[in-house]
Amino acid sequence: MPLTGDDGKPLAAPQVKAKIVEIDERWNDPAYWQAIAKNASRYSPFYFLASLDHKQNGVGDIVHADPDQSIYLNVFARTFVIGVGVTLFSLLLGYPLAYWISTLPARRANLVMVLVLIPFWTSILVRVAAWIVLLQSEGLVNKALIGAGLIGSPLALLFNRVGVYISMTHILLPFMILPLYSVMKSVPPTYQRAAVSLGSHPFAAFWRVYVPQTYPGIGAGVLLVFILAIGYYITPALLGGPNDQMVSYYIAYFTNVTINWGMACVLGALLLAATLLLYVVYGRFTRSTVSLG
Repeated sequence: MPLTGDDGKPLAAPQVKAKIVEIDERWNDPAYWQAIAKNASRYSPFYFLASLDHKQNGVGDIVHADPDQSIYLNVFARTFVIGVGVTLFSLLLGYPLAYWISTLPARRANLVMVLVLIPFWTSILVRVAAWIVLLQSEGLVNKALIGAGLIGSPLALLFNRVGVYISMTHILLPFMILPLYSVMKSVPPTYQRAAVSLGSHPFAAFWRVYVPQTYPGIGAGVLLVFILAIGYYITPALLGGPNDQMVSYYIAYFTNVTINWGMACVLGALLLAATLLLYVVYGRFTRSTVSLG
């Protein structure tokens, strides 16, 4: 219904603007009208842009967010760095351990695998609490290092990246060992012996003959550990510092504290998209490996 004047006639556009400005002077600022026009649509890119440290200015152009609000790209980068670090540590520890288990007799191998699987029957929270006890300044790790004369004062192993790496590697190590062991168990040991008998150095035979046959297990273990690592919440929250929190921490924060469902959904969707992308890359890698084999 159009606005009318005292004489009952509809007001022209300049007169309507003057009437609105009389009510509140802020209506004379174009920024308010631009904000209304920008949010008039049913769908808004606000949360998606904010999760990528961008925003829309008054005229709708996408620009970088203010420096004090540009944190999420760093959070995603930190999440992937921690995930890669935990995956590498798990591979470095899990590969020789899986290889050793695969060379044992069946009964001893089964016993060792039971020991590897025991952590699955313990709550993650209990394991994290145990690492807090072990890694504190007066904990067993520092006391053992001081008693051995390796250090003169306790190391800072808690509430930093070191504690996060140690605990997450311990928790996720079985997820690396299991796929490696299943593949290594199917590799005939005669291949290495044949290479050595033909004049190859034992290490060269291991590296060129044995390791390529375990690529499927390496790929499966790396993918499994990395996907689990980038979604961790409890371990970095309890053992890490402010600069060690990952995307899952902020998803929980927006869900439980600020009740900002939009931001939590966008962060979760981006994390899911990254996981699916990694799965697609792994699928193509395994298909190319099989075709080459």
